[in-house]
Amino acid sequence: MEQSHLDRETFSCFICMDLLKDPVAIPCGHSYCMKCIKTHWDAEDQKGIHSCPGCRETFTPRPVLKKNIMLAALVEELKKIGLQAAAAADHCYAGPEDVACDVCSERKLKAIKSCLVCLVSYCKERLQPHYDSAPFRKHKLVEPARDLQENICSRHNKVIDIFCRTDQKTICYLCSVDEHKGHDTVSAASERAERQTELEEGRGNVHQMIQDKENDVKLLQQEVEAINHSADKTVEESDKVFTQLIHLLQRRSSEVKQQIRFHQKTEVSRVKDLQKKLEQEITELKRKDAELEQLSHTEDHSQFLLNYSSLPALSESTHSSSIKVRPLRHFEDMTAAVSELRQKLQDVLRDAGTNISLMVTEVDVLLSEPEPKSRAEFLKYYREITLDPNTANKYLELSMGNRKVTEMNKDHFYSSHSERFTYWDQVLSRESLTGRCYWEVEWSGKVCLAVTYKNISRIGEGNKCGFGCNNKSWALDCNKSKFGHSNIWTSVSGPVSSRVGVYLNHTAGLLSFYSVSDIMTLIHRAQTTFTQLLLAGVWVWYQGTSAEFCKPN
Repeated sequence: MEQSHLDRETFSCFICMDLLKDPVAIPCGHSYCMKCIKTHWDAEDQKGIHSCPGCRETFTPRPVLKKNIMLAALVEELKKIGLQAAAAADHCYAGPEDVACDVCSERKLKAIKSCLVCLVSYCKERLQPHYDSAPFRKHKLVEPARDLQENICSRHNKVIDIFCRTDQKTICYLCSVDEHKGHDTVSAASERAERQTELEEGRGNVHQMIQDKENDVKLLQQEVEAINHSADKTVEESDKVFTQLIHLLQRRSSEVKQQIRFHQKTEVSRVKDLQKKLEQEITELKRKDAELEQLSHTEDHSQFLLNYSSLPALSESTHSSSIKVRPLRHFEDMTAAVSELRQKLQDVLRDAGTNISLMVTEVDVLLSEPEPKSRAEFLKYYREITLDPNTANKYLELSMGNRKVTEMNKDHFYSSHSERFTYWDQVLSRESLTGRCYWEVEWSGKVCLAVTYKNISRIGEGNKCGFGCNNKSWALDCNKSKFGHSNIWTSVSGPVSSRVGVYLNHTAGLLSFYSVSDIMTLIHRAQTTFTQLLLAGVWVWYQGTSAEFCKPN
């Protein structure tokens, strides 16, 4: 320690009393920090004489200073030695996380052992008597432990070294002859050894369970790979099947066309043949009519009677009585058969098993009617919507046969119901929505029109309840002209009219909003996959705001 202190003084600056920084040697031989001696000489510049702060020798003119490279290297080496020594010393001292020696009086060193007899923790130096002295060697030494007093019986102030199996607790030897008298007791060490064996067996079981679980994870990973492979193969095969089905339909369509054209040609030919025969009969009848007319002008009675009696009798037409005209109805049976085929095919695809439900959906969409364009076409799918009072927030008033909702900013004291929105000013429809649906809403104020799954949360103010704020609902903010789903809101194409048409194709995963007028103007269209039935919903959040589900007019 003294040698280290001497070394530090030798390489310290006389001005700042710290280790030299950028050391320089001046002409008298003393060394200083470059900054320190410059500052000292700057103060002496006015005198014109510069001195050494240590020996007072003066210099004229002011000496030029250059860094002493060798001295700087020695200072750096001294710093390293000092840091290493300090680190070694600090390593021996107890930190906040260490158990400190109970015997050290000044800065405490780390304890390396704790004695369960002395109930004291010792550093390496203070522990040595436990190894050198025979009485101490009988003491029980353990790894450094905090709270050694927990090993002392609070009642008898004796070491706790017995385990009572009857009461399942550790006790001292006086407890074993007092309140635990007659109990099944063993030494704590013996119980520990037995429990240690159980612990090791338990660890073995845990390790086996870990191994089993890891094997299960591998099996599940293999299952994932098998599922993916099977799905890819099934998609490929299903594509082939549906391609074949499409080709079959196209071929059948071609055959039907050929049959219709053949039937058309045959019928037209038959009709034309009959028409030709009738025209021939007409010509013959006209000729006979001319003969009869000529005979009617014969003045000779004998000649008239002779010629009349020789006329052949008229024969009735074999065709006219059997002709029945069926305008535009010749192929109605064929048309009905094709329509029936389409309906049956749609039913088969719609009712197919869940393993091909997604593919059925696509085929059903392809085979179904095209999406409507005019309001009249939308109204074919009109669905009357009524609101469910059991879902209405307490500040909402329902009217017009539960088709209109208004925010009144007063408590309506509705009865408690599990489906009621407790915070958000929202209400849901009674009707579940599937297939193709269309409805219209007149709104004013601040309104969101939505569709949502029935299991949307109702209680609380979190996003899990708000329309458009979660993955269970889709909403059009009419006031702000925004569309929201999963709390992602995007601007729509233009301002929203006061009458909005909502079109839902549940099977195709299509939700569209329109401004209603003579021409339907698309506001926003969302394409997704609906996995549950939907409900219509309305969110109003300002006093006087209202929305009414309109009847078509």
